[in-house]
Amino acid sequence: MDESENDNGRTYERRLSGDSTNSDSVPDNHDCDYEPALEFDDTELIQAASSETEMDQEVEMNCDDNYQYLDSPLSDRLMDENFEEALASTANGLLDDDYIDDFSDIAKYGIVEIAGDDSYGRKVIVISACKIPSNKELNHAKFLRYLMYTLDQFVENDYTLVYFHYGLNRKNKPSLGWLWSAYKAFDRKYKKNLKALYLVHPTTFIRVVWQIFRPAISVKFGRKMMYVNYLDELKKYLHFEQLAIPKVVIDYDKQLKVAAKGSWFPRSSSCSSLNVVTPVCSTQQFRVSLSFIKEHNNGDVIPRVVKTCIAYLDNDTALETEGIFRRSANTQTLKTVQNCFDEGKTVNFDDYSDIHVPAVIIKTFLRELPEPLLTFELYDDIISFQELEQTEKLPVAKSLVLQRLPEENYWLLNYIVEFLVRVMECSDLNKMTASNLSIVFGPNLVWSQSHQASLSSISRINHFTEFLLKNHDIIFTK
Repeated sequence: MDESENDNGRTYERRLSGDSTNSDSVPDNHDCDYEPALEFDDTELIQAASSETEMDQEVEMNCDDNYQYLDSPLSDRLMDENFEEALASTANGLLDDDYIDDFSDIAKYGIVEIAGDDSYGRKVIVISACKIPSNKELNHAKFLRYLMYTLDQFVENDYTLVYFHYGLNRKNKPSLGWLWSAYKAFDRKYKKNLKALYLVHPTTFIRVVWQIFRPAISVKFGRKMMYVNYLDELKKYLHFEQLAIPKVVIDYDKQLKVAAKGSWFPRSSSCSSLNVVTPVCSTQQFRVSLSFIKEHNNGDVIPRVVKTCIAYLDNDTALETEGIFRRSANTQTLKTVQNCFDEGKTVNFDDYSDIHVPAVIIKTFLRELPEPLLTFELYDDIISFQELEQTEKLPVAKSLVLQRLPEENYWLLNYIVEFLVRVMECSDLNKMTASNLSIVFGPNLVWSQSHQASLSSISRINHFTEFLLKNHDIIFTK
């Protein structure tokens, strides 16, 4: 970036904020900023910051009139409709049949990826700016539709977004008008269940955009945003090794650490992993193998944490709770409960007054197993299961479960599936059908040891999980 471009970008920032040290700005802790100059002129920035009327009119001409945008209140309540219908649909208000089968030209860039679940069982969606092609190659209006099409498959559950900002430059940077249209298009449906938005490697551009949009962004939504200066900071919140991090982003992160001279960054931290834990005591339940739990549980193959959670949830009040297993819970409460189980203490869920706490704990336990319950060995067979002829599926499923699963894995899977069947039997009240439960539990039962999750792989995993739930009485009969 030449010197004149850098000065130009700083000038825009000063005109917006009045003071580069404004406490509301995104902290910029980088000693070296590789962000190219902003492509917007003064007129566009000033107009965007002072008035939204013309943009509102433009968006309304291109979007469905039924959408209610910024004036819609955010809420933690569940939506009234059954979200199975939304997940089964391949289109929403901004999509029509002309676009459904024509996203291959956008999807090939891999801008949007699915990266499993976070530490609290919420789906993680990754957006990488470095994969955005030049503005000459990308149809931004179509990209917005593709982004909404992708998110539509997950937004009825709690989810997390990770945005890797490095790689956005003046050749691929979208216009300010497009950014505003995108923010307006993502209405309450998308914002309601978004629980965390991690902006990785924020730079001047992020600060400027924040200043422009800040008056229109609700305080509640603003609290969901977290600025991440270094990749290692994500390890506190996500399963880091499952993230789809582009190599250029990893290399850029290393450059930042070198520039910062590693003053507060231990050399060994880059080798740490949240999923590698040395058991501290015999009562440990999370992030240890099923064989370890069995060995220290008098030979019982059902972990104490799973028994306790299911025993608490196996009643009419819990089973009839709408959206059970698809809502998150207070993160500090979840950490407290996990620590209690690991220390061998008695957990009374009545103390927390939230039916979703034990539900999330079950998903967290499954996701933090060193090896998935359905094992790494079965992953390829599960991925190809959907392609089988209908007459082949039942014998294959029985073979995978009865013959190829380790004994402790079989009994725990059977124990959990039997309970989920009871959840399904109340689906007229809780809205959790076999399809909805498979969406929630599938990625927590199996994942690849070597490949990143993708929309295609998750769909196949969910298909297999749904088949297990619908045919449990036959598949689990030894």
